[in-house]
Amino acid sequence: MTVPALYRGLFDDAALFPPGELPLPEAVPAHEAHRAAWYAEAVGPFLCGAGRLADLRATATAPLRVALVLPGGSGQLAPALADAAGLTVVGVELADPDVPAAVVALDEQLPSGVAAAVELARGDGLEAALDVLAGTPYRAKFRTGGLAAGAFPTEAELAAFLAGCAARALPYKCTAGLHHAVRHTDPATGFEHHGFLNVLLAAQAGEDAAAAAEVLAERSGELLAKAALDLTDDQIAVVRGRFTAFGTCSVAEPLDDLAALGLLAPPAPLEDR
Repeated sequence: MTVPALYRGLFDDAALFPPGELPLPEAVPAHEAHRAAWYAEAVGPFLCGAGRLADLRATATAPLRVALVLPGGSGQLAPALADAAGLTVVGVELADPDVPAAVVALDEQLPSGVAAAVELARGDGLEAALDVLAGTPYRAKFRTGGLAAGAFPTEAELAAFLAGCAARALPYKCTAGLHHAVRHTDPATGFEHHGFLNVLLAAQAGEDAAAAAEVLAERSGELLAKAALDLTDDQIAVVRGRFTAFGTCSVAEPLDDLAALGLLAPPAPLEDR
């Protein structure tokens, strides 16, 4: 069974992070199970903060593809890379209010073959930060939610980020809040959540922020699913060249959503084949 190209490597495993916060002894075997499952092509690296790397080395029973999440600035990079010795580090996600300093640190310290993303702050300085990242080997990282209503960007704000990245040929990843495929209001919190399928399809709008905002606002799973199925191979390559991945504390939830929308089909049981 092959995962459609639109969803391959889309779901970075953020099980350790809020709101899931799965204990490490549970998160590691769960990730290993994901990587052995029929949908393994959809699963990205295991995300781990700098302070948990020693525990991760002690817990993992098989090689893991790990991405280091470093919210404490560029000064965390060298110590975290040293602490990750023995792990298969495939990515670094670095947050630093001084984006030029983050780029310099990555240029000087990032091992060959390791991908990196720089988390950008929302607000007036975003365009300038995008300019700094443009032309570098690094992706932009943008928060699409959190534990408070104010952590969720509006459709217009997220669309402006997507369009700004497209204008600079700058790939990006998202983190937080993309719990389901389709835009919705969380009945428990009242928070407005973006849908990861909305974001995928909005990436096709390129520099047209108004068109991207319209897609981000769509709440019909049926319409979004049809649009996803209608994408050509070339369009899928463009979309995934822009929107590379997002962190999810539950790999199962987005897969279940795709299956419910008819976009992903688990293999039939052996007795039914």
